[in-house]
Amino acid sequence: MATAVIVDGIRTPFVKAGGPLTDVDAPELGRMVVRELLDRNNFDPAAVDELIAGNVASPADSANVARVIALRCGMPQASIAHTVNRNCASGMESVTEAVAKIEAGEASCVVALGVDSMSNIPVFWKKRFAEKLFSVVKGRSPLQKLGAITRFRPADFQPQIGIEMGLKDPVSGLMMGDTAEKLAREYDISREEQDAFALRSHQRAVEAWKEDRLSNQTMTAYAGKKATPIEQDIGPRDNQSLTALGKLKPYFDRRWGTVTVGNSCQVTDGGVALLIMEEETAKMHGLQPLGRIRGSAYAGCDPARMGLGPVYASAKALKASGMKLSEMELVEINEAFAAQVLACLKGFENPPQDCAAYEDRTLLGPLDQEKLNVNGGAIALGHPVGATGARLVLTALRELERRNQRIGLATLCVGGGQGAAVIVERIAA
Repeated sequence: MATAVIVDGIRTPFVKAGGPLTDVDAPELGRMVVRELLDRNNFDPAAVDELIAGNVASPADSANVARVIALRCGMPQASIAHTVNRNCASGMESVTEAVAKIEAGEASCVVALGVDSMSNIPVFWKKRFAEKLFSVVKGRSPLQKLGAITRFRPADFQPQIGIEMGLKDPVSGLMMGDTAEKLAREYDISREEQDAFALRSHQRAVEAWKEDRLSNQTMTAYAGKKATPIEQDIGPRDNQSLTALGKLKPYFDRRWGTVTVGNSCQVTDGGVALLIMEEETAKMHGLQPLGRIRGSAYAGCDPARMGLGPVYASAKALKASGMKLSEMELVEINEAFAAQVLACLKGFENPPQDCAAYEDRTLLGPLDQEKLNVNGGAIALGHPVGATGARLVLTALRELERRNQRIGLATLCVGGGQGAAVIVERIAA
């Protein structure tokens, strides 16, 4: 079996939706980050066999956004590209699919991409609005068109917000934030604990940027007519405080809840690209690998408790790799919600009965939070849904490199009741 290695990776700054990247759609976000990755490595786009893009908020005018990005960044028409959607784990899915293709001998060089422009998730109109609108368009005479117009009612003009629709699980009927509220109640996680975790995320992200720990994984993006440079994430707050967080009202369960916009991930635009090659191909091009995927797993769980996905997937990945959580030198867990991450930490110690670690308690266990999200997480950095899984892989590898450490775990929950996890191993130069 061929050996796949991650040669390099880069990401755009993660920018709050509605911010400076509002007018940059997913195809352009993807193009700019892939082009930056290839240019930094002086790598010819024609030498890339395939581009795999994780994307959730698929643009209506770019059905297979991966193909659009591949062609726009200079890959030849003979190359191939496809888009994957595993909700929050789409970016991680692109990485594990790229590795699998290389190990199977189907490719020697693949770009794995995760990208989403959440600013551009559309607003929808109800079917009855569309039907009445079509009646206006199809009217042959001014009188027919006027008659069709008179059939509109005020309720017809009430929009359906696309991002809200996407954040509601159609099986459990719960919003993602409601699933976090459920875990907070079941695991007895207080509002104060959640706010303290959120504050730590901001503090660590701010510190990471001040100490120049994230610049080697982040490109400068240019936005707007004036091509304004964006060099850092727009999300981490230097002045965040427990007092400010404590003033925010619960957003999902407005009467009894503890989950607020302050202890939840930010809605964000961003893209992440990784250059993945067969080991001998990397050597042939004179490229030093950054690391490899030691093992990976996806696991299903109760959609109403989707936040526990990392517990299920991490146990599965560790078991398949013959490793234990205690061996991980760094751990990245996506911060969908503070309550969700804190529930996972408790789940690591006491796994659910249907988890692989329930019978083998040595797989998981307590996690030292000094190893967890050391540069902050999605509460501060943001969560472009299709991109985050790839960011976790890149961030873990770069931090292992900085610390001269070897092994880490990247994991995240997945809306709909899944978890994803990869074990990353740094390759020393």
